[in-house]
Amino acid sequence: MRKDGQDAMYQANRERYGTMKYHRCGSSGLKLPELSLGMWHNFGDHSSYENMKQMCFTAFDNGITHFDLANNYGPEPGSAERNFGKILREELGAYRDELLVSTKAGYEMWEGPYGDWGSRKYLLASLDQSLQRLGLDYVDIFYHHRMDPDTPLEETMGALAQAVKSGKTLYVGLSNYDGPTMERASRILEDLNCPFIINQNSYNIFNRTIEKNGLKAAAEKAGKGIISFSPLAQGTLTDRYLNGIPADSRVRTDGRFLREGDFTQEKLERIRALNGIAVERGESLAQMALKWVLRDGVVTSVLIGASRPQQILDNLQVLNSAPFSREELDRIDAAALG
Repeated sequence: MRKDGQDAMYQANRERYGTMKYHRCGSSGLKLPELSLGMWHNFGDHSSYENMKQMCFTAFDNGITHFDLANNYGPEPGSAERNFGKILREELGAYRDELLVSTKAGYEMWEGPYGDWGSRKYLLASLDQSLQRLGLDYVDIFYHHRMDPDTPLEETMGALAQAVKSGKTLYVGLSNYDGPTMERASRILEDLNCPFIINQNSYNIFNRTIEKNGLKAAAEKAGKGIISFSPLAQGTLTDRYLNGIPADSRVRTDGRFLREGDFTQEKLERIRALNGIAVERGESLAQMALKWVLRDGVVTSVLIGASRPQQILDNLQVLNSAPFSREELDRIDAAALG
């Protein structure tokens, strides 16, 4: 928050650790806040820089210490890291040791055969580029962003281990891996004495892939954390679509991840049924959806996205949310899955 006017240097809320809950990441020593701020959307060059700053201030003022990026977040690719690097340099730098900064590589980032997937050359070059954009000597977590069907797993995991040995990341993670591949990767990283501590995957009431592909159970068994992205299913699990598709929604303005065809009459009825359960709990649909991801203690943290500071404040209400009854969980399953 600002103390002495718009141009004054940011000073964090002194009570920022008063209400946030922190969970140990698997069996590691690192703790993550229950809610983390994801920068997949709304931190690129097409967004307001002042709004980005205010979202970061709001998050940190309320105990959200973890800021999650990837090399290709934008648009344009690289711009989210560059913009957050500017915020770190101009506003948050004094708090670096209180922050967890993560980034990733694994999707297409530059032209040619060395700018995609999971080769040693790509991962280590991408990390160097990310650090330059962020203006940091190291990140706290560096992820491989997706499984590579062609590169030997030993090569990809060796690159992650090298990133730690070089001092450019403290921990490593895997994103969008399934259970069996994560288990193989974990064994390799253990042999390399590499601190692999976390998995990042999409997980929400509608998308339960990590339950089906074994990732959730395997991570719990292996003592690895899980951080979920898209917990609100790209806004589907909010009150935005209860009465159809708004003109200013992401469906209308972007269309890359949500399409009009996704909102069948059946899907809208399921969203309304879930909203009815949330209302009975005295919560918004978004708050209930966040609580559902955290319901059993297996997920370490939930990545929230936001387009304005108030959305972060609204999501923080989940910290006070009541546990689910067995009946409520059964009703959510029936509404979401049929």
